[in-house]
Amino acid sequence: MGTQIICFSDTDLGSFLRASSSEALDELDFGVIGMDRQGVVCEFNRYELKLASLKRENVIGKNFFIQIAPCTNNNLIAGKYLQSAQKTDVILDYIFTYRIKPTSVRLRIIIDLNEKKQFLLVQQQ
Repeated sequence: MGTQIICFSDTDLGSFLRASSSEALDELDFGVIGMDRQGVVCEFNRYELKLASLKRENVIGKNFFIQIAPCTNNNLIAGKYLQSAQKTDVILDYIFTYRIKPTSVRLRIIIDLNEKKQFLLVQQQ
């Protein structure tokens, strides 16, 4: 049986991410930030830790939009995440500017209000 290759743009990526262990998320070639509906981080994979130059113990349990990446605390990112009233899966281009030099990324926000864990995915461009 071959290894399943998971891509940033896969259609049912949210289901895969929710079913995956932290170790499996660490193997992905894009950033995975798992959060509750208020933006409190419960997952932060190795790719994203390296991109943001952070340590896992410094992000878990903190509010992503306020304490980790305040450059995303705006209507485009945090607003879309926090105010979503339905199932959401949207991809948009963005530039991270906090803690790192300006970095062009593609973000994917995956929200399913029936689930405990929501996702912000990061793919460097």
